[in-house]
Amino acid sequence: MKKTLYLMRHGQTVFNELRIVQGFCDSPLTELGRRQPLYAKRWFEYRNIKFDHAYTSTQERASDTLELVTDLPYVRLKGIKEMNFGTFEGKASHLLHQEVNLMEDPTAMIKFGGESMYAVQSRVVNALTEVMSKDDHQTVIAVSHACAVFTFAHKWIPDLKWDQIRMTNCCILQFEYEDGKFKLIEAVTHDFDQPLE
Repeated sequence: MKKTLYLMRHGQTVFNELRIVQGFCDSPLTELGRRQPLYAKRWFEYRNIKFDHAYTSTQERASDTLELVTDLPYVRLKGIKEMNFGTFEGKASHLLHQEVNLMEDPTAMIKFGGESMYAVQSRVVNALTEVMSKDDHQTVIAVSHACAVFTFAHKWIPDLKWDQIRMTNCCILQFEYEDGKFKLIEAVTHDFDQPLE
């Protein structure tokens, strides 16, 4: 039986705005970051999409986002946390990009005390497969993070490039799940940052 997973990135945070590396560390949603989930909520409502279960990573930026999208009770999953960027956590993102190209070397963060992209992919895939394999889970929303979401998508689309999916804050990736496999159906990456009507 085919099921649907809506995998979403959290809203904009203070560290996103300041271009600070934010993996295992956390920062609060900005004013824009609190509006973006309301657009996502409206997108779901317009399409009459109703969730039967909701999940979020254990990081507050993700759970704060989910709480603005749905009133459903939810479960926090460590498996869908953001990548650990090691010694670059909390530092200016240009410092990370000067040292590391994760697309060329997915294991590069290990030497800086972080995680490889393979490790991130493995834990996210395992966590979401376990979620979607539950009998009563037909239409699920899960809020996660840019690298976590990308590595998950990359598992099912091996030649996927970073710039093929705009990992904007509150982007929504719709996956179809059947027999232990996921298929990307749609990536909704339009701007959520315009004023609400």
